[in-house]
Amino acid sequence: MEILNLYGLVGALVIGTVLGLTGGGGSILTVPVLVYLLSVNPVTATAYSLFIVGSTALVGAIRNAQKGMIEYKVGIVFAIPSFISVFLTRKIIVPAIPKVIFTLDSFILTKDMVVMIFFAVIMLAAAISMIRERKEIVLKKDVQFNYPLIIIEGLVVGVLTGLVGAGGGFLIIPALVLFANLPMKKAVATSLMIIAIKSLIGFLGDIGNIEIAWGFLLTFAGLSMIGIVLGIYLNNFIDGKKLKKGFGWFVLAMAIYILLKELI
Repeated sequence: MEILNLYGLVGALVIGTVLGLTGGGGSILTVPVLVYLLSVNPVTATAYSLFIVGSTALVGAIRNAQKGMIEYKVGIVFAIPSFISVFLTRKIIVPAIPKVIFTLDSFILTKDMVVMIFFAVIMLAAAISMIRERKEIVLKKDVQFNYPLIIIEGLVVGVLTGLVGAGGGFLIIPALVLFANLPMKKAVATSLMIIAIKSLIGFLGDIGNIEIAWGFLLTFAGLSMIGIVLGIYLNNFIDGKKLKKGFGWFVLAMAIYILLKELI
């Protein structure tokens, strides 16, 4: 095995471990690991990321379901518009984007560049979400779920997931707390169910559009699933909140690196 591939497969284990430790964020590294360590085409990498993120989140969701932590009603309301929009994005919108979008003299803006630049912007937003100190939200008693906002948020997150292959936990969790009045722990648990459903259904939209290396993909996803089990176990001994903030700074540095690499 080439050392580059070894780094990539270790990255798969790290992605799952961080997801298990912090409840989110690890999946944001999937596309950079696939593109820069394993030389996967960016558009293909976003498709692979949907499968990897979805299957890894599914492991976490099953564990949370066993603990009774998932709020199924609000999760389904969020997930349905989300998986519809992510499926349509992968099936129709992404294939419709031309390979060369813009040219100016010697500068050529390609589809791959746009995918990575947009992904870096999402990484910046995720990093800021992880770094900043969140104020504790006081939950109100007897508050009705804001279904219209939950549905709109689901549609938006689905499109973003379809475009860049990220789970979108940094958008889902605050929405569940604010619009569905869920406690933070239940919001994190429910978000894993949503991420699993929309990501795996979104991946179905890619079947037939790209050539899938199933052996490689299943190996990478398997290591990430092992990682999330390890992360959930280590969460008993490590302060996930402090780790998440430090990881946020790492994601910020990665986002800046991607922007510089793609634009310069």
